[in-house]
Amino acid sequence: MRVTVAASQPTEPLKDAEHAVIEALAHPIGSRPLREQAKPGMRVCVVFTDSTRACPDHLLVPALLAELDEAGIRDEDITLLCGVGLHRPSTPEEKITKLGAAVAARYRVIDSDPRDPSTLADLGQTPGGVPVQVHRAAVDARLVIATGVVEPHQLAGYSGGAKTLAVGAAGEGLIAYTHGPALVDHPGTRLGRIDGNPFREIITEAARRAGLRFILNVVLDDDKRILRVSAGHPELAFEDLVAFARPIYEVSIPHAYDIAVGGAGFPKDANLYQASRVASYLALGPTPAVRQGGYLIIPARCQEGAGSGAAEQRFLSALRDAPDLHSILETARRIGYPPGQQRAFVMAKVLERARVVVVGSECPDLVAACKMIPAETMEAALGLAAQELGQFCSVLVVPHALLTLPVVGPRAP
Repeated sequence: MRVTVAASQPTEPLKDAEHAVIEALAHPIGSRPLREQAKPGMRVCVVFTDSTRACPDHLLVPALLAELDEAGIRDEDITLLCGVGLHRPSTPEEKITKLGAAVAARYRVIDSDPRDPSTLADLGQTPGGVPVQVHRAAVDARLVIATGVVEPHQLAGYSGGAKTLAVGAAGEGLIAYTHGPALVDHPGTRLGRIDGNPFREIITEAARRAGLRFILNVVLDDDKRILRVSAGHPELAFEDLVAFARPIYEVSIPHAYDIAVGGAGFPKDANLYQASRVASYLALGPTPAVRQGGYLIIPARCQEGAGSGAAEQRFLSALRDAPDLHSILETARRIGYPPGQQRAFVMAKVLERARVVVVGSECPDLVAACKMIPAETMEAALGLAAQELGQFCSVLVVPHALLTLPVVGPRAP
């Protein structure tokens, strides 16, 4: 087999990440510093990412709280809101890991719940008719802040910015629309694309309506070390980080390959819902990295099975219960699907193009039920591919497939 390795551009991590966070807060982009915006008596909401995101909130949130304390904001006026979207609620242990034990014990820390109308505020509809509901803890606050990590994202182009609030803490209707078949099929809703991306436009508008005024986001390397941190205006600080991230994450490859092997890495390899992102990133990127009829191989333990959240369970039932791929796609395009099930729709599109093999899973029967192929070892997976494609096939290895965006030819603009 002829093997090519695609990896993001090696970049020196920040030597003193804590100091860099403090500097970013002291010199925000397009915004006054937090300590100048916050006033005593204000209610403040800090929306942070859940355990499915490798965002270093244990560094970011304490730094934000120090700014708020300096401005005279009382502890009881601050809510730390974990934007879980349609994933499962966070555990007490995960909150401690995310925020640190001292912060988790000192402040009010809650999870969003997109399916509990009593926790949501109705903010009307966007000009395109998208229902905007966001958690009341954010909407009722005078100052809303969000953390996030800027990296390639299947729908948003790049994650971060408005997404932590406008998806993580949104109501089910907003999540359903942004993850529905019309938007998933839209040519502008693609990995690495920001301009002309309807998903990004909707969440930006939703975040504005919900009052998002300040973000603190980072770019990470393959080892989860901070490469850059920016704070300030939700759109301007986000754009600064995307401009920095593109030449790191977007990697030129000469052609589509017969086989692509992609690593998900922790925490994305914990369940099939998250690990399957590797296949969709490699098959449905700006230019597909694997040819029609090829193989996509994902090593992932999937110790949590498909995942226990509402989104994960809808993904499981859609793939497992459908008689074939065509019925998944046809039904979705005809009548739609509930939020969370979009991952099954995306995977059906992937499986139309290539076979997907999951290696080392602790739930091989579940993998097979979801119309993918379980394999115990990488040798077995490559052997399966060689039987069909021949032993002289071309292989692309992407060790960190969710932080590397292979593009055939020059990098995407």
